[in-house]
Amino acid sequence: MDLRISSEQIMVLRELVNSRRVSADMALRARIVLWSGEGRRRKDIAELLGISARTVDRCKARFAERGLAGLEDRPRRGGRMQVPPRTRARVIALTRMSPPAGSGLTHWSTRTLADHLKRREGITVSWHYIARVWREENLKPHRSGTFKISRDPAFADKVADVIGLYLDPPGGAVVLSVDEKTQVQALDRTQPLLPVTFAATEKRTADYVRHGTTNLFAALNVATGEVLGDCKPKRNGKNFLSFLKKAVQPHADKEIHIVLDNLSTHTTPDVKTWLAKNPHVHFHFTPVGSSWLNQVEIWFGILTRQSIRRGTFSSVRVLVSQIRDYINTWNEHPKPFTWTATADEILAKVRLTQRNVRKLVANNSK
Repeated sequence: MDLRISSEQIMVLRELVNSRRVSADMALRARIVLWSGEGRRRKDIAELLGISARTVDRCKARFAERGLAGLEDRPRRGGRMQVPPRTRARVIALTRMSPPAGSGLTHWSTRTLADHLKRREGITVSWHYIARVWREENLKPHRSGTFKISRDPAFADKVADVIGLYLDPPGGAVVLSVDEKTQVQALDRTQPLLPVTFAATEKRTADYVRHGTTNLFAALNVATGEVLGDCKPKRNGKNFLSFLKKAVQPHADKEIHIVLDNLSTHTTPDVKTWLAKNPHVHFHFTPVGSSWLNQVEIWFGILTRQSIRRGTFSSVRVLVSQIRDYINTWNEHPKPFTWTATADEILAKVRLTQRNVRKLVANNSK
């Protein structure tokens, strides 16, 4: 069957194929008609889309008979099942709760929730309905994240101290964010990398050879975004102090405030002795378990994504060279991070998380 498709219809078909607002079935039918209009054979279309030739013929017939309207989803026999509001509320409530003890489940899927409702509560709904409710309510039980609440008794004071340096640094002073990215692995793949090609992503083997590790010491200038980095074979107090001296040397004539976490290597006797001899250098510690307040951690994440995670390194020397090249490139056009969260906003969010945790613990203990 030869289809006659106008230029206006072709434009609409292309929009349907690329739209995220139409159903997958409608986008599929639009692609069938579009490819048919380009002269592709029904056999080729069916093979490329993983459908039967009869489906191709049926779609073309609907378009020939009704035009673009023929691509729309037909109403199911009897129309959509009307679900009582009480049932919808129950789906939402159960989704936000953990599966019952003894079920062996850690979280719900649309099918396990539909099965639970039918067997345990006598409510019959399809998993398609549950999926629609989840989309409409933006519920994603298949996804999970992490959180950590600091137990530092001086949490509020330390947050205010560090955030104050970011939002309102002392006039004329330099603020450095310092930390170590430890045990960076030099991983070498067992087969050559397959580069990006048309319709194919870059690919690498899942197996690898580990050639050793390095420890990256880094200092981020909060005002300018410039980064000073140095790779050492070990992370210890001696190497930290050596890097610290290098980091503050360019700012010897200024007051220097350094944000860092609570690692023991940051408070060795040698470090304390050096601090006593350099009163213009001041340490500001993030709360215990809250190194996310240290801005250099943001930079470590960028470095990992852009330079290390997908890298292939035949030795530690090659890895270190890659890191140095990345730092040099970064410093050609450095950009400071814009910190917007105030101490009060962070503390309010932490208090809300604490309340939610206590409420969840109380509910689970009932």
